[in-house]
Amino acid sequence: MSESCLKPEKRLAAVCGLFCPACSIYIGSQEDPERLKINAQRLGITVEEAYCNGCRSDVRFPYCRSCKMEKCAAGKGLDFCGECDEYPCAEIREFQAAMPHRIELWDSQRRIREAGWEKWYEEKAQHYACPECAVINSAYDRACRACGAVPANAYVREHQVEISRMVEELKR
Repeated sequence: MSESCLKPEKRLAAVCGLFCPACSIYIGSQEDPERLKINAQRLGITVEEAYCNGCRSDVRFPYCRSCKMEKCAAGKGLDFCGECDEYPCAEIREFQAAMPHRIELWDSQRRIREAGWEKWYEEKAQHYACPECAVINSAYDRACRACGAVPANAYVREHQVEISRMVEELKR
């Protein structure tokens, strides 16, 4: 597990409830330039455009720079969507339903409200860590990117059907 993943950093805790250290773009940006290059090519953007330091940083992936939920939360003075009286709004419902790495957003928002974002962050670091070597893997890493253990983390173990379905759709 990288040093930045060990201690809670708010810049790596998205307002929607995503955990940035488990993002393939973030992993590529911080630890694996070849991964970032492959993702950038797949998305039709440059590596420089794809580079990301986390959802609350000044250097963000293009999709994250245009995040409606981040703008909405900031406009309401909120840190996380789950603090809003309108939660879950249509915007976050649509966002959550679109991709398998977003399956646990409702649980994340609930846990942030119950335990605080720092405790949630620590729990997510464990949730996305390889059970063998503790390296953080993304929701789409079926095998650990460091040691090859299968599954790569608890998230993959719990949601492998949805992840496999999405990966197959992306191949088409």
